[in-house]
Amino acid sequence: MSKGTINKAIIIGRLGQDPDMRYAPSGTAIASFSAATNHRMRDSEGNWNEQTEWHNIKAFGKLAEFVGEYLKKGKTIFIEGRLQTSNWEDKNGQRHYKTEIIANEIQLIGSRDGGSPATKESEPEEAAAPVPDAPADNPEEDDLPF
Repeated sequence: MSKGTINKAIIIGRLGQDPDMRYAPSGTAIASFSAATNHRMRDSEGNWNEQTEWHNIKAFGKLAEFVGEYLKKGKTIFIEGRLQTSNWEDKNGQRHYKTEIIANEIQLIGSRDGGSPATKESEPEEAAAPVPDAPADNPEEDDLPF
């Protein structure tokens, strides 16, 4: 087994509110919002129960600008990113924790009113993971008979 680790979150959910937009002192856009996912299961009596889970999402840069422009409460979206937990102590000494999905891809897949599907944005290149170089296609070196 590899010694590497994976921190990846993928959800499809509905926005709980319009995104909160702000900007870092450097000018980088930051979008924060929540999305809800549902889980349905049968209880011991055969009745369906639905449980809603709320996820805190944060996006940066061009992806945050996309979020601020196109995402509104109730829209259905696909989100891929990593989990990040922060903690702080309030004035009473109580420790608080918050886990967020730091998005690196968001895809608008619909809305309640049947809005346009399939709008996709990716995280800015400077924050994206490096992609290995693909081998160059050279038809002269191709040994296929056709």
